[in-house]
Amino acid sequence: MTKTGYSRQQLQQADTHHLHPFTDHKELRANGARMIVRGEGSYIYDTEGLELLDGMAGLWCVNVGYGRKELANAAAQQMEELPFYNSFFRCSTPAPVMLAAKLTEIAPDNMNQVFFGTSGSEANDTALRLVRHFWALEGKPEKNMVIARTYGYHGSTIAGASLSGMPDMHNQLNGAVPNIVHVMPPYAFELARAGESDHDFGLRAARAVEDAILTAGADKVAAFIGEPILGAGGVKIPPASYWPEIQRICAKYDVLLMLDEVITGYGRTGNWFAAQTFGIKADTITTAKALTSGYQPLSALLVGDRIANTLVEKGGEFFHGYTYSAHPVCCAVALKNLEIIEREGLIDRVREDTGPYLETVLKERIASHPLVGEVRSVGLMAAVELVSDKATRARYMPSGIAGSKVRDYAIANGLMVRAVGSSIIMAPPLTWDRATIDLAADRLSKALDSALAELQA
Repeated sequence: MTKTGYSRQQLQQADTHHLHPFTDHKELRANGARMIVRGEGSYIYDTEGLELLDGMAGLWCVNVGYGRKELANAAAQQMEELPFYNSFFRCSTPAPVMLAAKLTEIAPDNMNQVFFGTSGSEANDTALRLVRHFWALEGKPEKNMVIARTYGYHGSTIAGASLSGMPDMHNQLNGAVPNIVHVMPPYAFELARAGESDHDFGLRAARAVEDAILTAGADKVAAFIGEPILGAGGVKIPPASYWPEIQRICAKYDVLLMLDEVITGYGRTGNWFAAQTFGIKADTITTAKALTSGYQPLSALLVGDRIANTLVEKGGEFFHGYTYSAHPVCCAVALKNLEIIEREGLIDRVREDTGPYLETVLKERIASHPLVGEVRSVGLMAAVELVSDKATRARYMPSGIAGSKVRDYAIANGLMVRAVGSSIIMAPPLTWDRATIDLAADRLSKALDSALAELQA
């Protein structure tokens, strides 16, 4: 029995009333969900007592690890004092006021305004509305097209799914938000031409954005949206030439740059934001997930001065918002979470120690495996690309079979990872140390061996 008083079987039966996100519900009902009931440090535990090293920080978010009583206490204290009040009608509460001020302190210099929601999807909805509203206020309402990327992920609301470059999501959407177009992602492993250097490929991938601008006409294009590193699409890391060229193109054609840092924000890449890691100056930065380390649902859209100044001076009322925008409990937890990250030096550790060490371990212990075609990482964010032939980079078929087998063996060996097609991806808590990385590599290596044996049988 769990602390809830229910057995796994009872919970699985009750779970038949629960529609899970991104799930084949017929398959789930046939097999039942793994019931995670407890977390402590870098580990999660299921109803059967299985201990799993969490290589995904929940869902890219539990940056300070599990069991942080300070965060629970921050929530409880705020609930006792003021559990909720809205931020409509010229009202506010102290926690979001202080959080907004803190975020502008750690964000890139041109980011001085913050709009709060509860999810990355909501934040990207807000960003889309805001950039289109900006151009309308500037007397250019026809400048409303947004360029996004195939395999980019920006949420699963209607606007988020429309911005995302996931064909399966578009097929189910059956009618996306108009004036959004998608171009090739900066993924050299699959898309580089024979003999093409990473540098040249990065320029070519960026110029796909320029081609889209020229096709539509610069007077019709509002913005380009992209993740610094494509996260849910498989931890696809652009070549060093990519983002400088993107910025040159956006500046040349007066196209706003929307940066989606829902995954990369708050330390993942060794800086507060990947914008700082890659030297990107954006007009909006979408954040969520690790803002509270997942302990409460909260998003923060950071708004650059150019957009904010126009909104304030010319906009009048911005007819947009949510009941739980700037929820005081969520914001109180976020403030404490950021304090913990700073106090424990987690970002410096990722940048100077554990991030480089993870890269070394992947290259020295994982890259040579017969099943591995490529390893890649930035900070504590990594992918292992699976192939059937290293020389040709051919995949096992049907598509994704190798990824699912390695994932399942990894979980059986006590390591929670995620499979995205033929990639195994990891984004662990920032609290991992070298010993934890070594343990994860041991368990992943065993999973690769087991999966290879099965695939070749």
